[in-house]
Amino acid sequence: MTAPFLKSGDKVAITAPASQVKREDVSKGIQILENWGLEVLVGSSVGNSFHNFSDTLENRRNELQAFLDDSSVKCILAARGGYGVSDLIDVLDFEKFKLNPKWIIGFSDLTALLLHMNRLGYEAIHGPMAKTLVFDGYSTESLRKTLFGENLHYYWNADAANKTGKIWGKAVGGNLVLLAHSIGSQSDISYDGKLLFIEEIEEKMYSIDRLIVQLKRAGKLKNLAGLVVGDFSEIGEVSVQFGSSVAEIILNHTSDYHYPIAFGFQFGHEDVNLPIVMGRTYHLDVQPSGVTLKSSLNGVI
Repeated sequence: MTAPFLKSGDKVAITAPASQVKREDVSKGIQILENWGLEVLVGSSVGNSFHNFSDTLENRRNELQAFLDDSSVKCILAARGGYGVSDLIDVLDFEKFKLNPKWIIGFSDLTALLLHMNRLGYEAIHGPMAKTLVFDGYSTESLRKTLFGENLHYYWNADAANKTGKIWGKAVGGNLVLLAHSIGSQSDISYDGKLLFIEEIEEKMYSIDRLIVQLKRAGKLKNLAGLVVGDFSEIGEVSVQFGSSVAEIILNHTSDYHYPIAFGFQFGHEDVNLPIVMGRTYHLDVQPSGVTLKSSLNGVI
């Protein structure tokens, strides 16, 4: 289900459901949202701290619950990621949200919540957060177009590791650790026939391999429609090198499958972080000349 698209005057709530963030780190993001004609409500979790978190589990839960319940709030934008979202999901109540669906936006640790929204049957946006809205103008403008109901078409150059093909599939995915972490939980969903997006940051190469193996063993890779590989940032090595690149790891564990795979999509923890509506149908066209990704909005591309 698609939440109502935004219009001038709508209210957007910013909350920090995971790690702490300074109020000044989101001030420019607030200005961008106000320049879009939106009214911005900032939760008390922004600028607060409790150890590594923005606040206690109870306070973070209560703030997010209040924004989910508030019918005047049309969009909930995470201030930042970090760690802490997974522990909130099972203590949230989505009944009032279902009566008045709204957009939920974030990435990184927010992958857990986006996946849960897909489990409930609602679209949610993997994209820039309040802290990162200033990092890249194209990503931010793409988020605005998404929220206000415009279709997006992405194109990027071919990668030698790509596997060609054309498919339609509903988007699912986000941060690789959080996808593996969600397997077997109340947020877990089937990836069959889906277009999977993955990205990661600050993991060792052997950990990347282990996470891909976990998805494979859980049956998440076998029946995909396609796979889009985003940024794998700041990936480290141990004293003895693992011996395979990220692309080689992914291609090795998907070698028995025959769906298209596109590497090099700007999606993840870099400044350019192009928004994807998880739960929406996309057309992926991987050709030797390049890759095209088009969203399908009300059957129109």
